[in-house]
Amino acid sequence: MLRWAVIVLVLADAGYFAWTQGYLGGLGLAPIEQREPQRLAQQLRPEALRLLNGPKGTSADTTTAPEPETAAPPAALPAAAVEAAPTPPAAPTPTPPTAAAPASDGPRACWQAAGFTEAQAELLRAELALLGLTANGWQLNETRSSGRWIVYMGRYDNTEQVERKKAELRGLGVQFRELTANGLAPGLALGTYSTEAAARQALQQTERDGVRTARVAQERAESVSFALRLPAITDAQRAAVEGLREAMAGKALRRCS
Repeated sequence: MLRWAVIVLVLADAGYFAWTQGYLGGLGLAPIEQREPQRLAQQLRPEALRLLNGPKGTSADTTTAPEPETAAPPAALPAAAVEAAPTPPAAPTPTPPTAAAPASDGPRACWQAAGFTEAQAELLRAELALLGLTANGWQLNETRSSGRWIVYMGRYDNTEQVERKKAELRGLGVQFRELTANGLAPGLALGTYSTEAAARQALQQTERDGVRTARVAQERAESVSFALRLPAITDAQRAAVEGLREAMAGKALRRCS
């Protein structure tokens, strides 16, 4: 069985070979030739076709296309014409703009206010910073007041008692002044001193002078106050500072003395 299959394959190969070579053309079994004449009509310059596998430098047609003429370089200008050619003017160097001088904001003057407590001074510092004043545009100067002690007589119930004591002191030759401070008036001060020790020493002398009802009292406690100084501000800045009603604590600015 295998032998017949081999024989059939050999006969089929022989028949295919005879058909492709055109040996069976007489029997009308030749293959159809493939032609495309329209592609030949569409060729552009077939004479310029070169064979890559042919001799070097050969082409299908010995006729070579004429090379395009190259334009001649322009003739050089005469030296005199070159020298006479005008030189373009150099661009002007831009001048940097000059900074404008700040406009005057009016005359300036020194203003001040005093009597601020420590808490009021802290609030005032914060408000002045928000106004945009420079660091050297304002000052808060601290002032310390020491305590004040007196040799005291009082408090009296009425004006008649005060007048009677005044007459007694005049009779003894003792100097005095009338007090109006809260907590001490109506009363009399027989001397004013910066320390309690000095006041007690003066009290002993007063007792030797014949005064029996006097005593030592503190007329004013030690305190710290602050004074605001604005060395050179404009009218607009002064109005802005005076507008800080809470921070200014009701105090008005006055011209510096």
